[in-house]
Amino acid sequence: MGINWEVVAWTCITLAVIMGIFGLILSFISAKNMRKRREALGEVHTELKIGSKIMFAGGIYGKVVGIEDETVNVEVAKGTVIQISRYAVQALADS
Repeated sequence: MGINWEVVAWTCITLAVIMGIFGLILSFISAKNMRKRREALGEVHTELKIGSKIMFAGGIYGKVVGIEDETVNVEVAKGTVIQISRYAVQALADS
């Protein structure tokens, strides 16, 4: 009694096809989620204004005190202003 190589080959092909389909589905879902996140961040970056409370990528909260072309001046503590990239802003914090 030997191994039936034809059955083994068809099983491998079937598994490869199923895994390929799952891979395509996961990549589609991932691309859709990335697009949503990119659009949401685009809105955050365009809605920045002086006085906005923000959270930036390091998880630090602050208040916008100045906006330049590519940078934002953020007050993180009373009298402490730091300059960050406007693209480091992750979210607008609710007041």
